[in-house]
Amino acid sequence: MDTEDGAGFEPATGDGPRTPEPDARRSASVRTAFEGMLQIRRLTNTGHADPQVVPARWEVLRPVRAVAIALEASGLPPSAVDGSGLRTAAGYRLQRGEAPGGVRVEWLGPPGSGAPHSEEAGLTRCSEVLRELGWTVLLYRGARRRRFLEVEPPAGARGPDGG
Repeated sequence: MDTEDGAGFEPATGDGPRTPEPDARRSASVRTAFEGMLQIRRLTNTGHADPQVVPARWEVLRPVRAVAIALEASGLPPSAVDGSGLRTAAGYRLQRGEAPGGVRVEWLGPPGSGAPHSEEAGLTRCSEVLRELGWTVLLYRGARRRRFLEVEPPAGARGPDGG
C-alpha cells in the first residue's frame, strides 16, 4: 500500500489536485487500500476482541495516510488545490496534528464554496467515520472560529514512545 519512492496509490489529503468525477480505477484503488488496511488490523491486532475497531501499528506510524484512506473510502469529498496552491474544491484537508501521531482534519474550500457553512456537517461525518474505526477524535475551534478535528490513535495503540 505504501512505497518509499512515492509511486503507486496516494490517498487524497485535500492538498492535491481534484480527482476526476466517478473514476472507477480510483474507486477500486481506494477500496483495495481500505480493505488492505482492515486486513492488516485483523492480522496484527490479535490481542483485541474485535481487531477491526483498533488502529494497527501500521496506521499509527502513518496516521495521515491511514486517516486519508478511511475518509476517502467513506465517500467524503477531499478538498483540492490547483498548481498554484489555490483551493478548487470543498472538503476535508489533512495534515499532521499537534500531538505526536495525530492528524488535523479541517473542512476547507475555495471562496464562495460554502465550506464554512458546511464544515460542521462535514467534520461531524469525518468524526463518525474515524471513531467507528477506533480513532480518538476531538473537536476544536481555531482562528476565525473555524472548527477542526484533532485525530489520534487510542492511548493503548500509541506504544511506549507515544507515537
